[in-house]
Amino acid sequence: SPDLKIIKEIINKPNLLYDKTGEQHYNLISALHKSMRGGDANASLYWLARMMEGGEDPLYVARRLLRFASEDVGLANNSALMLANSVFDACHKLGLPECKVHLAQLVVYLAKSPKSVAAYHAYDVAKAEVEQSGSLPVPIHLRNAPTGLMKDLGYGKDYKYPPMEDSSAQEYLPKELKNSTLGKLTWK
Repeated sequence: SPDLKIIKEIINKPNLLYDKTGEQHYNLISALHKSMRGGDANASLYWLARMMEGGEDPLYVARRLLRFASEDVGLANNSALMLANSVFDACHKLGLPECKVHLAQLVVYLAKSPKSVAAYHAYDVAKAEVEQSGSLPVPIHLRNAPTGLMKDLGYGKDYKYPPMEDSSAQEYLPKELKNSTLGKLTWK
């Protein structure tokens, strides 16, 4: 009988241990993140499939991948963040089951992308500087001067417009931060 066949298929199907709010949920997303961070696309796909076939919300996964694209891939591949945003949009528009292929493509892309946490860590340096130094004044040459009074007070004076002038010697940080850790960060 067809009903008996369906029942046997259900009984014999492996039971996926997955809880959307408990420890297993967090263990699986952690395994996905760490597999992508390590560049293992095959393991990344496995953990994605475990989550999706266990009933995970695709938008949750897409949000986590969007974060990964910025935090872990970062400046090493500028297209990763745009692609992750597009996949989030596709998941939102399509839903299941169609968006699984979008997630799979993004997981492989992120796993195989070079990684950089430079901007992520640099923001922490900037945040620590703000917490330590407080609200330092904006250098006068960087201030907006929408009124005559502000111009008379020197707002915007001596600002060098980079597209038209050599601005390599121009300072953009408050003078108090010139020799700080933030002032010495280099970008490649």
